[in-house]
Amino acid sequence: MVPVVFATDADTVVSIVDAKPKRSPRLQRLANVRHEPRVSLLVDRYDDDWRTLWWVRADGTAHVVETGPGHERATALLAGKYEQYRAERPDGPVLEIHVQAWRWWSFA
Repeated sequence: MVPVVFATDADTVVSIVDAKPKRSPRLQRLANVRHEPRVSLLVDRYDDDWRTLWWVRADGTAHVVETGPGHERATALLAGKYEQYRAERPDGPVLEIHVQAWRWWSFA
């Protein structure tokens, strides 16, 4: 499991390797996706008030996008969501996930 920032467009989820400090520029998550493209992304909300709990899981296939229109589209989606990326667009590899199944749960 790796925490990531992400943006969505219908059944596509994108995440990017940004300039935050990393142990190595050769990230294991990219190697994992290149070897096994089946992935899951889990987003949840926790609160001490359990009546507000929920989670969403996206299961799909991912690939690494280094350049081109797919990369530009992903950085635009992320810049639309995160102010930090509007100020300085990241240029690292993008993980693009094509979601085949959405699963979710909420307390309510």
